[in-house]
Amino acid sequence: MRRMLDIILNLVELFVSTVVHLLFGFYLFSTAVASDLSQALSKGFWYSEHDTVDVVLDDQVYVSHEKSRSSSSPEVPPIVLVHGIFGFGKGKLGSMSYFAGAEMMDEHVLVPDLGSLTSVHDRACELFYYLKGGRVDYGEEHSSTYGHSRFGKVYDQGHYPLWDEEHPVHFVGHSAGAQVIRMLQQMLADKAFEGHENTSEDWVLSVTALSGALNGTTRTYLDGMSVEDGKSMRYLSLLQVCRLGVIFYDWFNIGWLKNYYNFGFDHFDMGWRRRGFSGLADLLCGNSGPFASGDWILPDLTIQGALKLNSKLSTFPNTFYFSYASKLRFIGVHPLLFIRALQMSQWRYPIDVYPPFKGYRDEDWEENDGALNTISMTHPQIPVEHPSHCVVDDFECHPMKPGIW
Repeated sequence: MRRMLDIILNLVELFVSTVVHLLFGFYLFSTAVASDLSQALSKGFWYSEHDTVDVVLDDQVYVSHEKSRSSSSPEVPPIVLVHGIFGFGKGKLGSMSYFAGAEMMDEHVLVPDLGSLTSVHDRACELFYYLKGGRVDYGEEHSSTYGHSRFGKVYDQGHYPLWDEEHPVHFVGHSAGAQVIRMLQQMLADKAFEGHENTSEDWVLSVTALSGALNGTTRTYLDGMSVEDGKSMRYLSLLQVCRLGVIFYDWFNIGWLKNYYNFGFDHFDMGWRRRGFSGLADLLCGNSGPFASGDWILPDLTIQGALKLNSKLSTFPNTFYFSYASKLRFIGVHPLLFIRALQMSQWRYPIDVYPPFKGYRDEDWEENDGALNTISMTHPQIPVEHPSHCVVDDFECHPMKPGIW
């Protein structure tokens, strides 16, 4: 009787979570479409020269936004904003902005569109070629191991082709984007990009993590990742619903829809023309594709996945590292966010399963923002703690020192 009650409660929770996430996704998508249609109609009926006219206010001349961008100094290092899971870059979802319009403030602010669900490794490769230009190369060994095409999107013109040790870049990563940046820097240090043998870790001037998933998150287990290995998924979970949705989305391969929003699995070639119905069956049954091989973002966001990543990612002595941690106060927040944060604060690692690392304590992972645990955001701590200094007042930052979080 007890087991039956647990199953019913799990089904109810799964149904509610699925409906809430679907409605939220539909809200974002419909908002983006409505905004684009509104702008298109406005341009059709009303012509404005706002972008080319100077505005005078209080005896100060404020040039147009586009004009001020084009006159910026070319010596200023670009700031590259890297989105997190389910995120998107400039040009996706119409006029919506993942970073609240930051890319519109200055031409030196770049927001690449990386795979929203692809692995940290694959996104790091995409980020390199987005900046440098060329055809995305995921690496021969990696591609062979995980069963996808070695090459991906072609960037005829890199967004910062000058990028090198003399022209380093500032990186800002939100959530999973922080780990993508760290992976990219490690690959630069390892000279992992074929045809670019002169790369080094010093191509990165600074790394800033905004609520970064530097040590994984227990949210992954609540949503369906297995606590035993951090790779597989429970059969009855929100992530299984997500998996099915992504498979059908990529299998139907509707061009205009994927141009609007793309999960980033084009290098797995899951479209119906290539796979057919038998291929779709294989994908659904977990015999092929990113969810079968584990080459997607969720395994990288488990504590086990973060431990595996961190074991090969370094904090380099010449790079400045910053992190901003967040947590929910449970006062005056949206009820759904409150529930998510409460779930995470109450979650406990199963007593019959070995903890993910020596010294793990549930109480250390209680504080969270509804998506990530606060302890995960401060600095890399597993399997080895990286140098760090907790800053309370701004004056403690001066003088700033590289090689420390």
